[in-house]
Amino acid sequence: MSDAEVAGRASEIMALVKDHLETDDPRRTRLALRLRPVIAGDITPSDRDLMARALDAAYSSLDDELARVRSLRNILWAATVLVIIGVVNLALYGWLSPSSLSLCFSPQGGSTGAVTVVCPTAEYHNEPADTDPSRLAGATDILTVEIAGLAGAALTVIASLRRIRGTDSPYMLPLASAVLKLPTGALSAFLGLLLIRGAFVPGLSDLDSRAQVLAWAAAFGAAQHLVTRLVDDRAQMTLSEVGKTTEAVLDPERVAVKEGLPASAAGSPNGAGPHDEPEEAASGDGDDDGPAPDGKPAHRRSGA
Repeated sequence: MSDAEVAGRASEIMALVKDHLETDDPRRTRLALRLRPVIAGDITPSDRDLMARALDAAYSSLDDELARVRSLRNILWAATVLVIIGVVNLALYGWLSPSSLSLCFSPQGGSTGAVTVVCPTAEYHNEPADTDPSRLAGATDILTVEIAGLAGAALTVIASLRRIRGTDSPYMLPLASAVLKLPTGALSAFLGLLLIRGAFVPGLSDLDSRAQVLAWAAAFGAAQHLVTRLVDDRAQMTLSEVGKTTEAVLDPERVAVKEGLPASAAGSPNGAGPHDEPEEAASGDGDDDGPAPDGKPAHRRSGA
């Protein structure tokens, strides 16, 4: 690669290095010191070696970052599959043995001689006072509750889209995080109603109607966001660890300054920039006259 090509790609290499290497990495620091001379065409063999090693380290770091994204994506998809299996098994178990996991409620006491039994799929009025609500549970009760919970979770998925940012990562981590919410909502709806059925929540031991049962199922399905939000935060944190394009490509000559280095270190070895004049030129062309007390040039003092 010619010196002109190296100078043209210096800003791109620096952008990658800034994205994927730590601020105190010696390769990044040394490259920042030599960036402006390299862009100006003052390239030495050691500069080529430094750029090659820094670029290789940046790509290695990028591979590690993408590996973490891929690993978390695989974990989320595996968790989604496991939760779906659990939800399906619950629905099948409720279909085969409805009374075992009954979600039916009896809001009226037995003192009046008749009770009302409320289930997710039906309501039974004027039942005998000694009626066991579990006996009236339907085969599709659990499935109905899970569907209501899934609907509530779908709303949280839509609401969470406003927080999802696009990424150039090849792995669809935000999608995996969003899909996990759906079966989790179905599972949380079942568990929430089961806790109410067991009088775990004071004052909610008896739901009055089928519509109220389904409403609570949808509410518990949306409440899964309290748990899966932690997964969303972790996914966004992992994506943020993958470097983004910096402004080095747009303004390469300021990269060294952005690194926080002294102005003298950011330029040429003697502290002057690539277009600065040496100190000898600043002192005149050999005129014996010293500087004027009033700061005027020598030719003004001589009357020229």
